[in-house]
Order: sequence, then structure tokens, then C-alpha cells
Amino acid sequence: MSNQIAARLKEMGISLPEAAAPAANYVPYVISGGLLYISGQLPLEGGKIAVTGHLGKNVDVPTGQRAAELCAINILAQANAALGGDLGRIKRVIKLNGFVAATPDFVEEHLVINGASNLIAAVLGEAGKHARAAVGMAALPMNAAVEIDAIMEIGQ
Repeated sequence: MSNQIAARLKEMGISLPEAAAPAANYVPYVISGGLLYISGQLPLEGGKIAVTGHLGKNVDVPTGQRAAELCAINILAQANAALGGDLGRIKRVIKLNGFVAATPDFVEEHLVINGASNLIAAVLGEAGKHARAAVGMAALPMNAAVEIDAIMEIGQ
């Protein structure tokens, strides 16, 4: 991990957890050429899903944003594992795809996923600025409120 990224994480009070093992028949990440694809990450904290439920029903926007932040922390943990502990190899976060468990009338998915976008940009600086999708879903695995995957350009 680059010293600058490590310093930003420390400044933000973030300690990257151990990368979560897959919950089904898939791999947590794939490196193909100069791209790192990270499978969807849930809002895990301490090995458990920290935010469950649906936005617009029993989860408010600030809590959804915290769930998105946790997803982003877990994305960084997976990237750290994939890159042998060197987050400095991330040239650019290309895209985040954010999925929000929400009621049909909830229309603030973009505000929820800002939790992840803001954290990624704060930790990675210019390399963390990315394209994004924020989509409402009827349900997510294990009743998670948010799930986010990522595509990153990496260097050697």
C-alpha cells in the first residue's frame, strides 16, 4: 500500500479488514490484463452484515450511506488482497455499480451510493474518481441494504 493511501486511511480512522471469502460459487476478484474486477461487496463489519433492510421502509439515507461506505471499505480490502497489499497499483477506479435494496417509491439511490463514492475518492485521491451506476433493487443477498462492485485499472 502506498504511504499516501495508508496515511489517508489512518487519518480517516479506517483499518482495512481481511478480505471476505465468497458466499457462493464465484471468486472475490479477477485480474484480466490491466483491469481488476471486484465482485459485489456487502456492508460487512466485524464479519457480519451491518445494515439490513430496505431504503424507504426501515433504513434511512444516512444509514444507507454508512452501508455504502462499508461496501467501499470491503472493496478496498479485496483490492488490497488482489494487489498483494499494494493499493498504490490502482491507477484509476473506472466504475462502481451500486445496488440499493429499496421500496418502489424510493428515488434517492444516488445519495446512498455517494457514501461509497466519497470514501473511495477521499482514500485514493484523483485515482478514485469514477463513473458510476446507482440502482434500486427489490432485494439483495442476505437482506443487505447495499451491494457494490468495482472495476479498476491497475499497474504493475
